[in-house]
Amino acid sequence: MTKSALTILFLTMFFVMLGFGVIIPHLAYYADNLGANSTQIGGLLAIYSAMQLVFAPMWGRLSDRQGRKPCILIGLIGNSAALILFGFSKTLTWLFIARALSGALSAAILPTAMAYVADVTTEEERGKGMALMGAAMGLGFIVGPAIGVLTSQHDTPFFVAGALSFTTCVFSLTLLPESLKPSYRRETREHWIFPRDILSRRTLINPLTPLFLVSFFSTFVFAGLEAIFPLFIADRWKYGSNEMAQMFVIMGSIVALLQGGLLGKLINRYGEFKLIVFGLLLTTLGMALMPWSKSFVSITIYLTITGIGNQIIRPTNSSWISKETKIGQGAAIGQMDAFLSLGRVFGPPFAGKLYTPETFQIAYWTCAGILVLASICLFFPLRRVGR
Repeated sequence: MTKSALTILFLTMFFVMLGFGVIIPHLAYYADNLGANSTQIGGLLAIYSAMQLVFAPMWGRLSDRQGRKPCILIGLIGNSAALILFGFSKTLTWLFIARALSGALSAAILPTAMAYVADVTTEEERGKGMALMGAAMGLGFIVGPAIGVLTSQHDTPFFVAGALSFTTCVFSLTLLPESLKPSYRRETREHWIFPRDILSRRTLINPLTPLFLVSFFSTFVFAGLEAIFPLFIADRWKYGSNEMAQMFVIMGSIVALLQGGLLGKLINRYGEFKLIVFGLLLTTLGMALMPWSKSFVSITIYLTITGIGNQIIRPTNSSWISKETKIGQGAAIGQMDAFLSLGRVFGPPFAGKLYTPETFQIAYWTCAGILVLASICLFFPLRRVGR
C-alpha cells in the first residue's frame, strides 16, 4: 500500500467532507428562511442526489479511461463554484439550480477516490484503505459542523465550503499523484456506462447487485433521517443548528474512531458479509429507537447508533465490490454510488411526506421496517456474492 499517496488522499477527503459538514447545520434553515416547506427541503436534498445518480457511474468510468486525478480535480473545482452560487442564491429556484450543479460535479470525487484506494492497495489491505477514507470523511464531518455553528448567517457557510473545496483542489493538483497506469486505461477504453444502464437488465442480474441494493436501502433510510431530523428536534425540543451540530460532532467522533482504528481489522477478521449484516441491524435499531428519545443525551445516543451502522456499510461495501468487480474499479464503485444516490433521491421526500409534528413516529418506524424487510430479502443473495 502506497502510504504517501493514501495520506494525501486522506487529507483530500477530509477537506472535502469538512466543507460538506460546514453547511449541514444551515442547509435546512437557509431553505426554510426562503420559504421552503418540509417537502421542498426534501426535494432540495433529493435533487443533489439525483444528479449524482446520473453522473457518478459516468465519472467513475471516465476515471478508468483518463485517470483518477483529473476527475478528482474537476469535481473539486466544480463543487467549489456550485457552493458559492448556492450562497448567493436568494430564491428557491436558484437554490435548486445550485444544488443540481453541485451534485453533478461533486459526483466525480467520491467514487474516483474509492477507486484510487483500490488502485494502490492489495486485497488484504483493501478494507483498511477503505476504512481510512471513511475515517477521513468522518473527521471532516466532525470539524465541519463545529465550524458551521460559529457563523450566525446561514449563507456564510456555503462561501466557506466553496473556499475549502477550491483550496483542496489546489492541494490535490500539487501533491496527489496519479494512481492509474496508462496500460490499464487502454484496456478499459471500449467500455462505457450511461445513465440508462444503471437499472438495465444487465445490472439487475449482475452478481454484485445485492451489494448495490444494500447501498440503496441503507442510504434511503439514513437520508430520510437527515431530511426530517432538523424538524424533529425543533418541534420536540426547540433545538436549532447549534444543538444539531453538537449531536453530529459526537456521532462523527465515534464513527471516525471506529473507521480509523477498527473497521479494517474487523473486515479482515470477520469478512464483509458479517459486517454489512451487522451494519444493517445497527441502522435499523437506531431508527426504531429514535421516537423514544427523551432528551439531548438519548437522541444523541440513538443518532450515533444509526450513524455507526450506516458508516460501517459504505467502506465495507466498497471493499467487497472492489475485490469482486471485473469491469474496472471506477465503473463498479460509480455504479454503487449511483444506487446510493438513488436512495438519497427517494429517501428525503419519502420521509418528508410521512413526517408531521404529531405523528413523527410513523416516519422513523416505517423507515426501520423497510430496512428490516430489505435485510431479510438480501441475506441469502449476499451470502452468494463471490461464490
